[in-house]
Formats: sequence, C-alpha cells, structure tokens
Amino acid sequence: MLIDSHCHLEYEGLVEDQHNVLARAREAGVGGFLNISTRRSEWGQVVGTAEREPDIWASVGIHPHEADAHEDLGAGELLKVAENPKVIGIGETGLDYYYDRSDRTVQQALFRMHIGVARETGLPIIIHTRDAEEDTLAILADEMEKGAFPALIHCFTASKAFGASVLEMGLTISLSGIVTFKNARELQEVAKEIPGERLLVETDRPFLAPVPHRGKTCEPAFVADTVHFLAGLRGQDTGELADTTTDNFHALFTKATA
Repeated sequence: MLIDSHCHLEYEGLVEDQHNVLARAREAGVGGFLNISTRRSEWGQVVGTAEREPDIWASVGIHPHEADAHEDLGAGELLKVAENPKVIGIGETGLDYYYDRSDRTVQQALFRMHIGVARETGLPIIIHTRDAEEDTLAILADEMEKGAFPALIHCFTASKAFGASVLEMGLTISLSGIVTFKNARELQEVAKEIPGERLLVETDRPFLAPVPHRGKTCEPAFVADTVHFLAGLRGQDTGELADTTTDNFHALFTKATA
C-alpha cells in the first residue's frame, strides 16, 4: 500500500473531480492521503473531506505565501481545530524567500507559532522551505532547544548540507515527483542517502507531476511512479519501498494510526 503524504484536494477548479481523482489513486494502490491546507479558509474543507473519507486525513496551517493575510492568527485557533480526530498534522507552514509573497518577519513569526502548536499537540509540523535554508535551520535549532517536536520537510529540494542538518535534528524528509526530473541530479544523490526510516513520498497534487506525467495536473495516483523511480535509484524493491514509506508515515503521524 502507498500513502500520498502531501496533497491538495480542495483547489478550485480541481475539487469538482475529486471523486474520480481518488478512485484513480485507490486503483493505483494508494490507501491513504494527507490533505493539506494552506490558509484558514480551507480548514473546513480539508477537515470535511477527511471526515467523509475514511482513508483521508487533514492538516491545518498557513502556507508562508499566505502569512501576511494571517498575521492575526493565534495559536488558539490552530489548537482548537487540531482537536478533530481526523486532523493529524500542523501545516503546511515555513519560509519561502523565492517568491517573497509575504513579509519575511511575518513568515518567521507564524512558523514559530506553528512549531509551538506542534510541540503542544504532539502533531508533526509540515514544513515548506524554499531559498530559506539558513533561517529555516536557525529557527528549527532555536525551537528545538525549547522542547522537541515532530517535524517533516515536505517536497524536499534543498541542499545536501541542509538535508544532513535536518536529519541530524531528527526530522523526516518527503520527496515529490521532482526527484524523477532529468535535471534533478543533486536531489537524486540526496535521495539515495536518506535513511530508509526517515523517508516519505508525496505528490503535492496538483503540482509537480512526476515522469512520465510531466505537464499534466498531478494526482495522488502518480505517487506510485515516484516510488517506482526511487526504488530503482536506491536499489530497492518497489513493493518494499512502498511498505517502508507507509510504515514511516504511520510512525510519524501517530494520530492516523490511533
């Protein structure tokens, strides 16, 4: 069985085909989905879908692109919705200095607030980081000193040094279809070295469709292609890697198993 550890199922223009998207994924062997929110207005939708579908879970959080619009968000709001049995993660959140769509100071403050919620609830924080390695590591290190918290770097595309640092901190790394791209040589080298027990897979639906689906709208079914590619890259059996990443998902997102 496969689990898509990071997908967006509620986007306008795509949610209308959600039933067929899920059917195709299940037919491809995907037995679990973590439906990710990026803004407060999505929380009701992602939680509602998770409550309706037994193999779907939800996360709640604010993407760094949306930070300026959520500067007033308090930890109490996240804590309240995180009580829902189908909410198993906090995020996605983090830092994005590539687009700089929100003030960096606001991004950093919200990132720290999410970490505090993850620490209090014990739910893993799902981290987005782009062109912000130094500040991401600094915040993680500083917050770890205040108390440990479970965490995941989603859609990993960072440097080998960044990967080594977050692994040393105890974080998990999730790989998307980007790892299958021909120009992703450095990422492929990192992917070979990620410890088996720290590896997850995702689609980041609707983005980043893996080979051989480049140019298409990404779907959770395509996580099977990413796992097949990764297995070849790492010299593993595809079924074995699928089982490993599924076990890792449940080891990290313990509320899903409960």
